[in-house]
Amino acid sequence: MITRVTTPFSYSSAVVAGDYVFLGLHRGFGEKFTEQIHDTFFHLKNTLLEVDVPIHNIVKVNVYLKDIKDLPEMERFFCEYFDTDKFPARMTSTTDFIDSDCLMMIDGIAYKRLNSLNMI
Repeated sequence: MITRVTTPFSYSSAVVAGDYVFLGLHRGFGEKFTEQIHDTFFHLKNTLLEVDVPIHNIVKVNVYLKDIKDLPEMERFFCEYFDTDKFPARMTSTTDFIDSDCLMMIDGIAYKRLNSLNMI
């Protein structure tokens, strides 16, 4: 069975296929990078709650930054947000975005089955 968390756009925020949740793009809003990364994770958590998966079950993320200068702030955020021994696998790159106010986006994969076991 496949479950989708739809958006008004031509993509889903999440697609659950078997034991995996494939996360579509998530972005935050605000004028500063710090505001955007916190808002992004707020939306990411809400998407995962819709499919009954805690955020600590994220196993892989791709982070897209508009400016590589934001990498140290992103690193600090991940170190504060995730336990040291429970970081998701991650790829970080830079890119331009269609929306000029966008400073970062995240997509990724979460594992659904372990959510009730709290093993991750």
